[in-house]
Amino acid sequence: MAATVSFTIASADGPRPVSIAYERSGSGEPLLLLHGIGHHRQAWDPVLRILAAERDVIAVDLPGFGASPALPDGVPYATDSVAPVLGAFCAELGVGRPHVAGNSLEGLLALEMGRVGLARSVTALSPAGFWTEAERRYAFAVLRAMRGGALALPVTMIERLSLSAAGRTALTSTIYSRPGRRSPDAVLAETMALRGATGFHQTLAVGRGSVFAHDVPGLPVTVAWGSRDRLLPRRQGVRAKHTIPGARLVRLPGCGHVPMHDDPALVARVVLDTSR
Repeated sequence: MAATVSFTIASADGPRPVSIAYERSGSGEPLLLLHGIGHHRQAWDPVLRILAAERDVIAVDLPGFGASPALPDGVPYATDSVAPVLGAFCAELGVGRPHVAGNSLEGLLALEMGRVGLARSVTALSPAGFWTEAERRYAFAVLRAMRGGALALPVTMIERLSLSAAGRTALTSTIYSRPGRRSPDAVLAETMALRGATGFHQTLAVGRGSVFAHDVPGLPVTVAWGSRDRLLPRRQGVRAKHTIPGARLVRLPGCGHVPMHDDPALVARVVLDTSR
């Protein structure tokens, strides 16, 4: 069920209101799902039914993305700032410490939540933060180009492109290995989400200095990488394993940067195996 929760967080300038839109389904131990930059909570739709069979699944629109308003002034988009916001969000729902799964830059956020004790397990799908400087610059240039394209194209053109496999490939081939299989409605919705992402530039800006250099001891961690990830090459997964020695490193054959759409059953199994 889709809903929005509002709560107050502390900042250097005093209390600040935050609102987060989310969808909740299923029962069992809580599982928090974090989409990547420029996306929205519907990124997880292909795996929701499978996960909800065993977990109380909470898919969020992160602040400044999807249906969630931007963070208030004085609250930065850095992972060490957003992690406590999500901790407060979970507390507002009465969830406590959930399992957390995140993709891309929010895979990095999921790892940060695990590091500071806000998660009981972490599944990071192609997480940011294990790149070289050259790899980071390439990824950011691609993301800026995707955002620029979404803003520059007339909505009528986006609608037309989403109707054909070739058009869907043109819009989303950077993040999916099988973009032509995506539904027209889904591609249209996520392109419009990228177009309207008010938190895009702030999130990307703080990501510039984000390199994850910490172990995450004391809880299950899985780092999973699509074999056909065109945005963050899978060799970054090996660096993640060296940084987090206790993590399980999983290859996702045939999957791109947002693997939930390329192989929903495999991704759901990886998330559930970690949370068990």
